[in-house]
Amino acid sequence: MTASTDSFAAPRTGVLIVNLGTPDAPTTSAVRRYLREFLSDPRVLDINPIGRWMLVNLIIAPFRSPKSAEAYEKVWMPEGSPLLVYGKALTAALQTRYPDVPMHLAMRYQSPSIEDGMAKLRAQGCDRVVIFPLFPQYASSSTGSALEEVYRVAGEHWNTPWVQVIPPYYDDGGFIEAMAVIGRAHLERQAPDHVLLSFHGLPERHCTKSDLTGQHCLKKPDCCEVIVEANRNCYRAQCVQTGRALAAALGLGDDDYTICFQSRLGRTPWIQPYTDEIVIALAKKGVKSVAVFCPAFTADCLETIEEIGMRALEDFEEAGGETLELVPSLNAHPAWVDAVAALIDPHL
Repeated sequence: MTASTDSFAAPRTGVLIVNLGTPDAPTTSAVRRYLREFLSDPRVLDINPIGRWMLVNLIIAPFRSPKSAEAYEKVWMPEGSPLLVYGKALTAALQTRYPDVPMHLAMRYQSPSIEDGMAKLRAQGCDRVVIFPLFPQYASSSTGSALEEVYRVAGEHWNTPWVQVIPPYYDDGGFIEAMAVIGRAHLERQAPDHVLLSFHGLPERHCTKSDLTGQHCLKKPDCCEVIVEANRNCYRAQCVQTGRALAAALGLGDDDYTICFQSRLGRTPWIQPYTDEIVIALAKKGVKSVAVFCPAFTADCLETIEEIGMRALEDFEEAGGETLELVPSLNAHPAWVDAVAALIDPHL
């Protein structure tokens, strides 16, 4: 028999780097579109659908959009939104590292969308797609929502791509060291009296819903001290592990830093302690200089630059403090590029 000359083509792998999203412009109309899409997600605002629609469309979007647009205007870069600018820079750096692997940036909300990113990879012949969420700690409202959208888009096609997801890397050595590399230089220059590790907040119910046993998360003060079966998907527990690992890498003692949570909204309880309250309390205790890391964010954005770098600074000064400095995020720092490459490399 004559052997067939046909050969099976190995699947081509592409990478989709996913972040949360950003308005297309620092305008009221663009911010309104973004807020409506973002807050209409039942993983983000997990309340009754009718109540969610009314809250988003009749209260939040109309009344919050102008104020948020003003905040975005303060942080907007010549090239666009910081979150998008730094995401593109990271993607470009990784593409240089892997010139033969198609790579695209996508946002869960607004553009460039996950649907567009997956379409580009499909057009480039990618049968396998590695998803790299730019969320170090898992939360249903960030990673969970992004993956739900990835799976929805992937499932629309007859030839469904093989999807591999990089799991939460909240305690990954490369991730921690990349933050420490940036932080050490900053702390040496500033020499702050105290360090805040400020993570994005979540409603408490988001954490308790992640505990399938219903017996662990937020049931006792030390529930986040160690990752166990019950809290392995708990955002707060993962944040605590990130914070401790970063503090150790920076050589901070237990009294030198505080883990806290920012960006809370509404009247329902959010995970504590609250960053805005800690900032004021430190100033009133006589602390004059504070450095703030935001380890839940891999790129600087509204929540880091404006909320911490501007508003928290103002609150600190008004309460008697002198210097509050935001430590830059990972953005496209070479150490972060190395860390991301190390996480995705085994899947390529």
